[in-house]
Amino acid sequence: MATAYKFRVSFEDYDEVSRDIEIRSNQTFLDLHRCIQQAIAFDGSKAASFFISNDYWIKGQEISSQPKTDKEGKDTILMESGRLCDFIADPHQKIYYVSDETANWSFFIELIKIIPQAEASKEYPICVKSHGDAPKQYAVTAAPKLVIAEEDAFAKLLQDVEGEVVPEDEPEEESIMGDTEDGVELDELEGMGEEGEEEERGEDGESDGAEEGQEYGSGEEDRDDY
Repeated sequence: MATAYKFRVSFEDYDEVSRDIEIRSNQTFLDLHRCIQQAIAFDGSKAASFFISNDYWIKGQEISSQPKTDKEGKDTILMESGRLCDFIADPHQKIYYVSDETANWSFFIELIKIIPQAEASKEYPICVKSHGDAPKQYAVTAAPKLVIAEEDAFAKLLQDVEGEVVPEDEPEEESIMGDTEDGVELDELEGMGEEGEEEERGEDGESDGAEEGQEYGSGEEDRDDY
C-alpha cells in the first residue's frame, strides 16, 4: 500500500487563505494541480507550473502543465508524467506553484505530514481542511453606462449650440377675441356691422323716395291749373 502526503497550500499574497490536501505518493503533479484548482474554486483552464524549491522558496526544477523548455533549453517535465514520490527529498519539502502566468496567481506548498499508509476507503487527492475564502479568479468588471437616447442627445446639442433648450411642444395660440363674460365673438360683431349698414341704406332710400314723390306731386297740381 502506497504512502500519502499531506500538503498545505496557501496563497502567496493571501496568507490567511489555505487548503490542506492529502494525496497518494504515487499520484502525479497533474492530480495535485486539479485538486488545488477545485479547492480554491478556480476553473483550471490556465497553464500552471510547479517548481521544486529549497527552504527559501528558491525555484528549482519545473514541472509544467504544457510542453515548454527551461532556461537551459531543456524540455520541462509534464505534470501528467511526474510522480510526486520522485521529487520529494525532504520531509518538509517546499514547492512553489504558479497558476496563470498572466494573472500571476502564486502559491506556497509545503509537505506537513507523511502518512505511512493511505486509506483504502478514501478517494485521493482530497481537500481535508479549508481556511479562509479564496479570492475570485477573475476580476469583476463594472456594468457599462446606459447610452443616452438620440433625441436627448440632439436636444443637448441644441442647448450647447444655442445656449437654450428648445421646448418640445409649442403652446397653442389663443383667439384674439376670446370668450369672456362681457365679450362678444368676432363673427357676431361682423353680423352686427352688416345689419347696421342695411338699416342705414333702408332709411336713406325711404327718405329719398318721399322727397321725390313730393316733387312729382307738386308738378301734377301745376298741370291741372293749365
